[in-house]
Amino acid sequence: DVQLQASGGGSVQAGGSLRLSCLYSGFSFDDYTIGWFRQAPGKEREGVSCISAGERSTYYADSVKGRFTISRDNAKTTLYLQMNSLKPEDTAVYYCAAQLRGAVASSVKAYGYWGQGTQVTVSS
Repeated sequence: DVQLQASGGGSVQAGGSLRLSCLYSGFSFDDYTIGWFRQAPGKEREGVSCISAGERSTYYADSVKGRFTISRDNAKTTLYLQMNSLKPEDTAVYYCAAQLRGAVASSVKAYGYWGQGTQVTVSS
């Protein structure tokens, strides 16, 4: 069975950086498109960034372009999200998710496997 475990959240001041990690366990990590989503209080869960199984494609939400970088280490079966120049509006619970051989997609419905969230809080 696929399991995802996110970590790396914390509290930072605006302008700071955090690096989220998501450890995958299961079969054929290389075959999964994986991504990061976030959910702020009172808001719907939204796609932040994702990367395809073959690393050929990536997606970034407009709100994080130029500040966040997604990467994956297939040998370590780990997904990363480097977040720089953080803003208070980035405050949310961040989730990692996976879909088998799917295209890069920002829709929550496209992903069948989810990890627990990790809280990111950015203060002004």
